[in-house]
Amino acid sequence: MSRGRAARPVGARAPDAARPVGEVTRGTTAPNRLRRADRWIAYRCGPALTDAARPPLVVDLGFGAHPVTTVELATRLRSVRPDVRVVGLEIDPDRVAAAAPAAAPPQLIFGRGGFELAGLRPVLVRAFNVLRQYAESDVAAAWATMRAALAPGGLLVEGTCDEPGRVCSWVLLDATGPVSLTLAGRLATLAGPAGGGPAVLAERLPKALIHRNVPGERVHALLRALDESWRAAAGYAPYGPRQRWLRTVAALRDGGWPVLDRPARWRLGELTVPWSAVAPPGGATFESGRRVS
Repeated sequence: MSRGRAARPVGARAPDAARPVGEVTRGTTAPNRLRRADRWIAYRCGPALTDAARPPLVVDLGFGAHPVTTVELATRLRSVRPDVRVVGLEIDPDRVAAAAPAAAPPQLIFGRGGFELAGLRPVLVRAFNVLRQYAESDVAAAWATMRAALAPGGLLVEGTCDEPGRVCSWVLLDATGPVSLTLAGRLATLAGPAGGGPAVLAERLPKALIHRNVPGERVHALLRALDESWRAAAGYAPYGPRQRWLRTVAALRDGGWPVLDRPARWRLGELTVPWSAVAPPGGATFESGRRVS
């Protein structure tokens, strides 16, 4: 496929109808890098897929130099909704062309697009490690552009992770704005000699919050309370990192933090709180989201 002649996703505008919104990312990816996010997406966003009257459309924005994580997303979501259709979008037409052999139309295709989502109206968007290279001041506009393209009741999951996918975080958004923040990590990594405990999660906060991890900001208070609870739960270390993490999250909740979900999710190394618990003070940068349970 020649440069600039990327395959056109079903339902999208022609590639030359409008320039994709955004910039080409580094494109780094690897198998299973997004497995923690995918596992949560299937749990939290599954109802949006199962409730869709027609085969639901999902967009994986910025799949990178290789399509492996888009293929994995399609496979994992088929366990929730067998007829789900997944479209991987990239701004770089060479990446779209390179992904073509992995396509399995109509359930898995690749095309060129950016934050405008190539004219598609998906029920769900996953955008990982896309905004990391942008300035914090660019986040609100990118979120708004993607949210405007969602189908009614649609959801956006935007986040970041380290190279192996062992430490990650993401924001869930709906039509009203950000809803929740999730921190997730491989518990053995957090508990290991070089893990540093939950403090390592701060290195992979979403772009909307990573520069806010300073005294006086809510996300800084959350991470500090999480680290203090982890240290206080040191007595559970002999029972393994999972038991220590469960005790950590329970103590955080008992201390007044509005922790969402139940221990069945916590034991996977997840911590989810309403966006209002970590939103920048004043609400000048991002819309406030509604709380979910």
